[in-house]
Amino acid sequence: MVKLNKIYTKTGDDGTTGLVRGPRRLKYDLRVNCFGTVDEANGTIGVARLSTSSMPKIDAVLGRIQNDLFDLGSDLATPGADPAGTPASLRITAAQTQWLEQQIDQYNEGLAPLTSFVLPGGTPLAAALHVARTVTRRAERLVVELVLTEPGVNSEAMIYLNRLSDLLFVFARVANANGKNDVLWVPGRHTKASDAG
Repeated sequence: MVKLNKIYTKTGDDGTTGLVRGPRRLKYDLRVNCFGTVDEANGTIGVARLSTSSMPKIDAVLGRIQNDLFDLGSDLATPGADPAGTPASLRITAAQTQWLEQQIDQYNEGLAPLTSFVLPGGTPLAAALHVARTVTRRAERLVVELVLTEPGVNSEAMIYLNRLSDLLFVFARVANANGKNDVLWVPGRHTKASDAG
């Protein structure tokens, strides 16, 4: 059980932060940047949920994802293998990723076929989900770097984020009348001088 009684501790005033175990790290450390960006992605999903009142099923999915993102943050904040005789650390699992895949398959089925790349926009919910998607992609890029540079990182973390960004894209299309009101990219649309105005 997590218990937080004091909001400020002053322990980070030297520019470091504590992990679940191991020495403190600088606040710009790659691992800290990873779970900090996952937290940012979670925050953007929270903002998107302000616009889900007409889509309670999607809101429930996003709520579950927010909880799972805390699991992921805990995973990333816990470096190294578990010491002998201690309980297993919280790690993101393949089952959580597979659940995202099920949601993608379910909601993608009714979408209009894509004829171009989609510009972030449309309804307020779609735009907010696109913001969440791009932050999730940034978190994924950072976690990929962490997996490749620091031994023992749970590679499921980067797979989960990859699937989550896909799901947020699908949800943005659902929020745009199942893709019918998507704002599509028109390649080279304003490349001629006559189109500049």
